[in-house]
Amino acid sequence: MTERLFVSSVQKELAEERRAVADFVRNDPLLRRFFDAFLFEDLPASDRRADEVYLAEVERATLHVGLFGRDYGREDASGLAPTEREFDRAAALGKTRLVFVEGKSDTDRHPKMRALILRAGEQLIRRRFNTIPELTAGLYSSLVDHLERTGRLRVKPFDAAACPKATLADLAPEKLELFLARAQSQRGYALGPGTPLEAALAHLNLLDDGTPSHAAVLLFAREPQRFLVTSELKCMHFHGTEVQKPIPSYQINKGTVFDLIDQAEDFVMSKVARTVGTRAQGVQAPVEYELPREAVAEAIVNAVAHRDYASNASVQVMLFADRLEVWNPGELPPSLTLEQLVGPHASVPRNPLLAEPLFLARYAEKAGSGILDMLARCRAAGLRAPSFRQGGGQFVQTLWRPSAEVTREVTPEVTPEVRLVRVLIGSMSRQELQRALGLKDDEHFRKAYLQPALDAELVEMTIPDKPTSSRQRYRLTAKGAVEAKR
Repeated sequence: MTERLFVSSVQKELAEERRAVADFVRNDPLLRRFFDAFLFEDLPASDRRADEVYLAEVERATLHVGLFGRDYGREDASGLAPTEREFDRAAALGKTRLVFVEGKSDTDRHPKMRALILRAGEQLIRRRFNTIPELTAGLYSSLVDHLERTGRLRVKPFDAAACPKATLADLAPEKLELFLARAQSQRGYALGPGTPLEAALAHLNLLDDGTPSHAAVLLFAREPQRFLVTSELKCMHFHGTEVQKPIPSYQINKGTVFDLIDQAEDFVMSKVARTVGTRAQGVQAPVEYELPREAVAEAIVNAVAHRDYASNASVQVMLFADRLEVWNPGELPPSLTLEQLVGPHASVPRNPLLAEPLFLARYAEKAGSGILDMLARCRAAGLRAPSFRQGGGQFVQTLWRPSAEVTREVTPEVTPEVRLVRVLIGSMSRQELQRALGLKDDEHFRKAYLQPALDAELVEMTIPDKPTSSRQRYRLTAKGAVEAKR
């Protein structure tokens, strides 16, 4: 059913604005599905009185759009102009009224118009405008809000809405299995491995009428970027303090949000300076990075979890000589300021259905303490406090590297498989190796670390004829032992 929109009657002062409102509603692809705009001057000539016609049209309309200018208009015998009569009739009939006031100042308005604006302000929320684009933008927002409140337009958050063209067959059950195992062990989650795919997704609210939501695709799809191209994550390493081309090291990461976080964290930690202790301090030689791993992980998780996935931009992780910058599309919610961000604050996730699984897998916390923990870890490491800024639709987190004056014994940059070799002592399980490397995602560990180490014959299985055995361990080969000593 189309709702009739009455635009306040003839005023020479706002003739252009009234016509613009009617044309905007009639031509907008969304609004024209729900509304039909009425303008008094569109009526053919008739022998009816003008006041009878416009008041009858107010009665027929569902919504009344009042445009209040500086003039009051032609007064009738009772001293009232059409604009005020329409406003009062709409109020008496219980119509929805949307009032837009031209200009910011009321000092030079007709006294009766000024009084009408004040009276309207006591009854409803007015919007002011200076230009036609401001007027149409304000009207669009008000009409969409009306449609949502009346239930005619149901708009779900991006992460909850069905992902177009995605089906359950596009999700990887093995990825869901790994998640459930981790969520159960880390957070005591009620569901565990073996839970049917649809049941697990329903429990996580990741289905929209049986179709995987955007969040489901980002979390568990085989190829999330088939459906959400800009969900990829870009990593860049610059030797100086500014963006310069050619970029020395540039990596575009694809996969689930778990993959993206692990790959980006691994990119940063493989390129920052680190000191290595001796095995005299423990079974494993301790490694200390110039940037706390937990702080780096928090910045990346924040960007992936809270980004605006409707944006055409991607998350960017950029490592400079003096700092790490993590950029994500989307700014802070209106309820949270940059000043509040660095103090105790509530968690306000942009994508709550994405944030929940990240919490369950212990990638993120719910309490809004992640930023505070980042600040504390950098402070404990003797680093300058991280900084935050936003603008142009982007939110930027900056972690500062140690100053140039700080001298450190630095190990050269190594590949992932060599990093694995250097933490492997005796025979170790996959889980023990992952913990030693600080890696959470099983698939990323297997593809980026374990399989390359096996292919390079740096490590070998203790039970080679049963590669998937629960008792499987890994040990150094002779070639790997040489590499571990370098």
